[in-house]
Amino acid sequence: MTTTSQPQAAELSVQEQEWFGQFMDETTLFLGPDPDIMRSHKTAPRTQIEEDCIARGVDPLEIDRIRKRLAGALDEGYEMCEATGAAPGAKWGDLTTAIYTASGDVTYLSSHGVIAFSAILHHPIRYIMKYWKDEPTVGINPGDGFIHNDARFGNIHNTDQSMIMPIMRNGQIIAWVAATIHEGENGACEPGGMPSGSETPFDDGLRMSPFKVVERGEIRRDLLTFLQHSVRDPKLQLADMKVKLGAAQRIMARVDAIIDEVGVETFIAALRVTVEDVEEEVRRRIRELPDGTVSFNQFNDSTLKENVLIKFACKITVKGDKMTIDLSGTGPEILNRAINAPLGSTKALFIQAILGFWWPDLPRCTSAMSPIDIVSEEGTWADAGYDAPMGQSLQASFRAFTALQSSWAKLQFSNPEKFSNVIAPWFNQINTFLWGGVTQHGDQVGNLCADLNGMPGGAKPFTDGEDSASPTFCAMADIAEQEVMEEEVPFMQLVSKRLVRDNMGFGKHTGGMGYEMIVASEGTPLWGFMTVTSGAKFSSVYGTFGGYGCGTYPLARVKGVNVYDVIRKDPSRFDLSMEKVMNEQPFEGGKYMTNHMGLQFDVSKDGELYMISQGAGGGYGDALDRSPQAVVKDVELGRISAKVAREIFAVAYDPTSYVLDVKGTEALRAEARRARLQRGKPYAEFIEEFVTDEPPADLLYYGSWGDDTEEVVATVFGIDGPVRVKAPLAELPMVMLPDVRDLKVLELEARVRELEERHGEDVRRKS
Repeated sequence: MTTTSQPQAAELSVQEQEWFGQFMDETTLFLGPDPDIMRSHKTAPRTQIEEDCIARGVDPLEIDRIRKRLAGALDEGYEMCEATGAAPGAKWGDLTTAIYTASGDVTYLSSHGVIAFSAILHHPIRYIMKYWKDEPTVGINPGDGFIHNDARFGNIHNTDQSMIMPIMRNGQIIAWVAATIHEGENGACEPGGMPSGSETPFDDGLRMSPFKVVERGEIRRDLLTFLQHSVRDPKLQLADMKVKLGAAQRIMARVDAIIDEVGVETFIAALRVTVEDVEEEVRRRIRELPDGTVSFNQFNDSTLKENVLIKFACKITVKGDKMTIDLSGTGPEILNRAINAPLGSTKALFIQAILGFWWPDLPRCTSAMSPIDIVSEEGTWADAGYDAPMGQSLQASFRAFTALQSSWAKLQFSNPEKFSNVIAPWFNQINTFLWGGVTQHGDQVGNLCADLNGMPGGAKPFTDGEDSASPTFCAMADIAEQEVMEEEVPFMQLVSKRLVRDNMGFGKHTGGMGYEMIVASEGTPLWGFMTVTSGAKFSSVYGTFGGYGCGTYPLARVKGVNVYDVIRKDPSRFDLSMEKVMNEQPFEGGKYMTNHMGLQFDVSKDGELYMISQGAGGGYGDALDRSPQAVVKDVELGRISAKVAREIFAVAYDPTSYVLDVKGTEALRAEARRARLQRGKPYAEFIEEFVTDEPPADLLYYGSWGDDTEEVVATVFGIDGPVRVKAPLAELPMVMLPDVRDLKVLELEARVRELEERHGEDVRRKS
């Protein structure tokens, strides 16, 4: 065999390199998210003007006064959005306002609202500064406003829309302000903005990279018209764009007054010093933690279309003033399911845990996470690539929150100085109804109920968790008044916010209880409901130090019956609960159904029932150590059943008078402890029986297995069905799941063939 040498490419001259660079700049086909921007959560280095302003001298008392003035301005902007916003998310507090340095670092967030935005909105600002500031067709001028929602460019998920505006002096950007609202409807493949049925990025609805929609204080009508035609609720798009713009302009007016009073240099220094102060304080607090590693793995049991088990792996290592969060071993992205999250969304819920539960006394600042290193490989469901759908990115993001919240209980337990309570996990799922269709007023809409804001709290070492208190992402959010909703949408909550018996994380101190919701539409030509929750098979929240996690919760429906006709004829039959309806099946002719909580848009007829329940906060400590008097009180109040009191808490009492049986309780608890000892095994023996080389053969499993995080297990589907593979993440084949309807067709076809063969055998026997 002969070989021929290939000609070597000639080196380009300086002039040719310049021409080539100019050609590439002028012929850029497509600007996507910038990885250097999107993968960094570190604060930007000081700019020269910041250096100069700080060098002039900083008065700590003046800085503190400016911070308080900014906090007041941001809270005023927040209250404007909440009071005048059209979206349910605005009315019930799922929003925030913030001020940023010129480089985009969040300096201060409104004291109410979603903390998670403090870790995410520097991304679009840095993108604007890098790509649009000096772009002749765009530019940045006083009064301009940029809108964006795409999580790939820096948002928690695509239902959130941000209005971002520069503060300028003498033609130079010195800061930014922004207002962000969970708008809901965004033109996705299903109403409401969080499509569980999304199978491509194009199903996720509006994907607005940061672009200028306001020029010199005026909304561009052409772009607004385009956006209104891209969603189901054009009035909402117009109304809340004006709301966010008005709030940002009000904050800027307050900032102008501060600058007029203290001067530009002092104002710039105050923003930068705040960022740096928080970062240094975080480093100090990390140094106080004991060196070591804490692991906390979680599992999602659903793609919202089928049951799977997909792992969220988290390992936190502290050494000196360095903290590393390692996500190695997390399951791969599933390229035709909605549950994937970009890394930025995952980090956003990290900072929600850090500023909401680790160090809630710190200013809500980007730099609270800057000293922490994140180890992650793109291509997992918590660090998904550009081509993965992300309509339900919260499924991964909420695991990120719980992983940090739960690990913190272990990390800070032995610390003599604590900045927050040790706490069991807060409930972390969006158990609510999304809805869409035509209202009683003839408007086409799509959005969600604010009942998701009633997530129950975790138990503490000294007290029970709060019942249906607030969402993980927004401590001050409201759970809404259904009467207000009924003026706008054609359904009623026949049962609203009633606590469900036994729905708590059991323990020495119990996790908060969740409530149930039963809805039914009426008087509309087209209406439907969705649910977008996991945790119907595998608990999404665990207990702490011996406490129980929350239960698993299905969706229940009664189709083919009009409950309004029933209760109009006999109002006594209005006594509804999910437990009673599904167990007693009181409505003749109804089809009673349960399934997991990933319900794609389901058209409802008048009076058909849809029933769900909030989950529960995690319990803390051994249930056998709970005060017997507290257990009896819970039975008397209907919070727990007699069965739970006896079998979980081992408490005896008189069922008529609710008087504690002290000796009976002592005997029950002694017997429960003896039974534990009899069931117990030496650790090595337990491990030998419990630990397996791989997941069960029939389980659709995704993520590392055991301690080895170098290789990931995944079930992939080919012509011959599901096949399990194990390989490093980068070497895994593309993971896509078959359409559940196709699988049903194949199942039915197989059944038809089986029946045909059986019929053929019967015919042959008879002949």
